[in-house]
Amino acid sequence: MSNEGNEKGFNPWIVFVLTAVLVVIAGLMLSNIKERKVEAVRMNMVGADVQPYEPRSEKWAKNYPKQYEGWKATMKGEFKSKHNGSTMVDMLEESPDFVVLWAGYGFSKDYNAPRGHMHAVEDIHNTLRTGGPTKEGDGPMPATCWACKSPDVPRVMEEKGVKEFYKGKWYDKGHEIANPIGCADCHDEETMKLTITRPALVEAFERQGRDIEDATHQEMRSLVCAQCHVEYYFAKEGNHLTFPWDNGFTVEDMEKYYDDINFSDWIHPISKAPMLKAQHPGYEVHMMGIHGQRGVSCADCHMPYKTEGGVKFSDHQIISPLANIQNTCQVCHRQSEGEFMKNVFERQDKILESRQQLEKLLVKAHIEAGFAWDKGAKEEEMKAILQDIRHAQWRWDFAAASHGGSFHAPIEMGRVVASGILKVGEARMKLVRLLNKLGHTGEVPMPDISTKAKAQKYVGWNMEKLEKEKEEFKAKVLPEWKKKTEERESKYQ
Repeated sequence: MSNEGNEKGFNPWIVFVLTAVLVVIAGLMLSNIKERKVEAVRMNMVGADVQPYEPRSEKWAKNYPKQYEGWKATMKGEFKSKHNGSTMVDMLEESPDFVVLWAGYGFSKDYNAPRGHMHAVEDIHNTLRTGGPTKEGDGPMPATCWACKSPDVPRVMEEKGVKEFYKGKWYDKGHEIANPIGCADCHDEETMKLTITRPALVEAFERQGRDIEDATHQEMRSLVCAQCHVEYYFAKEGNHLTFPWDNGFTVEDMEKYYDDINFSDWIHPISKAPMLKAQHPGYEVHMMGIHGQRGVSCADCHMPYKTEGGVKFSDHQIISPLANIQNTCQVCHRQSEGEFMKNVFERQDKILESRQQLEKLLVKAHIEAGFAWDKGAKEEEMKAILQDIRHAQWRWDFAAASHGGSFHAPIEMGRVVASGILKVGEARMKLVRLLNKLGHTGEVPMPDISTKAKAQKYVGWNMEKLEKEKEEFKAKVLPEWKKKTEERESKYQ
């Protein structure tokens, strides 16, 4: 009886299995703890010298060939999901309403969906928004437009000074900017640690009473992205690149910042409203969503870890997480790929549906405001109406420009768009009352803007002239810039 009791109360095989399971779990936990430190450990494995402010990513390739190959893959334009991707898409063709909303501003001339980092310099050369030089050494856009396009930027800032870099026009810095977004934008060349190379982000932190040097490695995996994927403007004195974060990240916080300094990007030629153009507040919106609030970084989803030949590294292709769900979403979640796709598209579809309603209402508001001016409206009568239009379109643009925002923070984006619909509704109600006062009681006639070409003709762009100027610029100026770049880089082989 005694031996039988011992056998029932103690089974060495169960203990063995439990011990083995515990060892495996402990090993997995240790591996997971160390996972975020993998890149930091490898930072000391430098094999070839990289000069300070080296803008050519190929010079970094000997030390980090796998990351370099991933970076080169940003040239590909193959991935497209239901609403976004890395392919070239003419957004004005898809949504001619954009032309009217941005009338009088460069985005109504030309606006393509963003592509991979290797296209950064090429795309700014090709866009009609910059325009060709109006005279030697001149161009319509400020030099600050280059700030996020190339690792040549921190090099030139170091050589000439930050304020000097921002001075002047886009054209007269063009021969200095040749290399697309790459290694030197985010990494220290000696240690390979993530580093901030753009002063605007540091300055924004300082104004908030924060020290960016206190950021953890995990936070830096988002902050290097936040150097560019943010809302910003060019301060009127010196076109100094500035992030309007002093009051906070929300659409109202930044709206108040702009209103308090009486800033506008341009005056809408139809409604005469002082407009704000949202850039791409990706970081701010991400931080308002559940992933940002839980400490998930941009790199966790857009630069997932890969393992090749026993080497673990982050994928530098920087693409939509939907292109690689197994290494992105399913690292933390256990749902199927199909379910993830459904979840993402459901959120995007619902925000897009509301955003498109806001677009249509805003187009009507601009045209109705223009009609009111034609009927003899006075500035004092229009002031509150134009402020409502400004605020409503700021909300629309905030949602439209925060690429991925409908998934990063769907609750916040839904709120932003809904408040925009309310504000444009208030503007149009005020316009109805004003037009009645001016003697007009019927519908305001609406133009045919059903295509990009019709919309651009309506807002007054001579697209044939603009295209011709751009082709002349590319034929004459780009070869000169290329020659100067080759001469400069030949000194540092």
